[in-house]
Amino acid sequence: MKKKKFKSGFVAFLGKPNVGKSTLSNYFLKEKISIISPKPQTTRDNIRGILPGEGYQIIFVDTPGVHKPRTSLGEYMVDMAVEAGFDADVVLIIIDASSGITGEDRQIFNLLKKKSKLFKDKKNILLINKTDLIKNNRILELIDESQRALKEINIAEYIPISILTEQNLELVLNKIVEYLPDGPAYYPDDQLTDKNERFIAAEMIREQALELCHEEIPHSIAVLVHAMKDNPGRKTVVQADIFVERDSQKSIVIGENGRMLKKIGTASRYQIEKFLDRGIYLELRVKVQKHWRKDKDFLRRLGYSKI
Repeated sequence: MKKKKFKSGFVAFLGKPNVGKSTLSNYFLKEKISIISPKPQTTRDNIRGILPGEGYQIIFVDTPGVHKPRTSLGEYMVDMAVEAGFDADVVLIIIDASSGITGEDRQIFNLLKKKSKLFKDKKNILLINKTDLIKNNRILELIDESQRALKEINIAEYIPISILTEQNLELVLNKIVEYLPDGPAYYPDDQLTDKNERFIAAEMIREQALELCHEEIPHSIAVLVHAMKDNPGRKTVVQADIFVERDSQKSIVIGENGRMLKKIGTASRYQIEKFLDRGIYLELRVKVQKHWRKDKDFLRRLGYSKI
């Protein structure tokens, strides 16, 4: 009996900030790997999530939203997203149906067209998300507009989806598997991501800070987990620093009598314990690091190694 071929490959998400890339990645993985926030530019680095299946292994690459960068961090984020697209076997380009094709979408389209030779032989799939918010005739208009804008790029499929209602998500997964090249598994079946526990813990702390703090905070917050100590028979000790750029932001994160920092710690501890499947003791400190988003040495310290 002829053995069925195994398929494997990398699938990159490309899109503007807050278009649903992280939510879709987490949906397919059935685990929370990428943090989610309504605030823009939440994802700052490429995050690989590994999905094993019957006869296949998919490595999803969640990427930062493509935007016009104003800092070294912003430049790094856009570079990482574009690089993921170049290296992927299948590229999922996502647009937001409710906002239509925006200037940020056209920025991504132009990046793709400038490198059209690199995308010519790829299986590129355009996903039109949030279709639950618009009428069907608008979907057809968006497909037509996208086809005109991306005529130099090989788009294998145009698929309207809604992550909220799960419309067509199984179809997307089936198409990804169909387009995967033959190849071996890149990771063990029980490995969920290429990121280590410290990275995931830091991201979960940052997510709660984004969720709970004032609007002025998001882009100015960074988290570094500098220790994770396992104690046999006792809780794992996680020590982390939250960095902001100004003293006024530090006051917001700490809050009156430390109430905000306590809220962030409580919510973060719950998420980290759920991910690690063990109890932790979380120690948080808040520090001011002025202009850290423009400080390449500090960015490398945070783990952005390709800066």
